[in-house]
Amino acid sequence: MSLTINIIYRGEGDSACEFAREMTESGVVSRIRAEEGNLRYAYYAPLDEPEALLLIDEWRDQEALDAHHASPTMQEIAALRDKYDLSMEVHRYRDAEDAPQDAQFIRS
Repeated sequence: MSLTINIIYRGEGDSACEFAREMTESGVVSRIRAEEGNLRYAYYAPLDEPEALLLIDEWRDQEALDAHHASPTMQEIAALRDKYDLSMEVHRYRDAEDAPQDAQFIRS
């Protein structure tokens, strides 16, 4: 069972994009992607909300996500969120394989 966490970061002006840029350029994103159990860590910019940024963060299971949350990298992320004064809206999803009744609606 994989877990997908969607985080919408919001800030003034382009602060959310600057946050993602610093996360990437500082190597934090690369370190997260290299963590055991990380399946995806990617930023996307919504076209209709220029002050927002979407992070899609996917983990193999809860244990991998818990290890990530306990890592020193989380302190770096929190410091950068504070630096750019970002608010967060968080949505959590389970993999579709956990809901076999939905298979009929998924086109492969």
